[in-house]
Amino acid sequence: MAFVAPALVGLLALYIVPLISTFVTSFTKTGPFGGSTFVGADNYLSLFLDAEFWTALRNSLIFTAIVLLGVPIAIVLAALINSVKRFRTTYRVLFFLPVVTLPVAVGMVWRYIYNGDFGVINQALAAFGIDGPSWVADPDVAIYAVAIVGIWSSLGTNIIILGAGIQAISQDLFEASSLDGAGSIRQFFAITLPLLSPSVFLVSVLSVISSLQMFDLIYVMIGRGSPAEQGSQTVVYLFFQKAFVEYDRGYGAAIAIVLLVIIMAVTALQFRLQRKWVFYG
Repeated sequence: MAFVAPALVGLLALYIVPLISTFVTSFTKTGPFGGSTFVGADNYLSLFLDAEFWTALRNSLIFTAIVLLGVPIAIVLAALINSVKRFRTTYRVLFFLPVVTLPVAVGMVWRYIYNGDFGVINQALAAFGIDGPSWVADPDVAIYAVAIVGIWSSLGTNIIILGAGIQAISQDLFEASSLDGAGSIRQFFAITLPLLSPSVFLVSVLSVISSLQMFDLIYVMIGRGSPAEQGSQTVVYLFFQKAFVEYDRGYGAAIAIVLLVIIMAVTALQFRLQRKWVFYG
């Protein structure tokens, strides 16, 4: 018991107590100068009737769905990197660099790349006579542009996890299938993918959780006061707006609790569905 006591104290102080405090705060109305009044479930009722919340939830789900598209890309890249003989570690490091780069720096660089006037993407499109949009200032495309950056940012972690899963597969299986005449593509779909499914499941769960909590890229790339701010904010961005800009911490706490429930429900669904497609060989 004494050995796990530090971990239990950290868990209690950093997770359990803040969670309970947030839950209690969600039933209060707070003002900018402190003080709180118990209002019962009014914050939750207002939240579910708030069109802004449903827009933010829709954006969070769109962002999550697009980022999940990066998982198949990471699978292919991990398999290709594992197949090369030289510079395998170098490729992994290059893909992992965005993970260890500050999100603010990543957002600022991509904001310039997406710039509607002098950004690299629109300059490339102009060379073909295409007039590109203002990617992060247009409410219709901003969330999709940021989600593409989300894919790019998550590739490094996914490739490392999936690459480790591929290396754990016994080479005897590939040698035996080669003797039976199976090519590399056949081996990929018949051996690599089924045996890699536990790693794919782990990556999918982590991607969903991190995507539903997305805030920093939205805040840096779109920015406050942008025409796309209201139409592209995620649930966590809405929480920031209500709790720290408008100082309505009770309403912000309600948003945080609802997001926690959503993440738990989605994760539970993923664990339920994994029984049908994850192969633990």
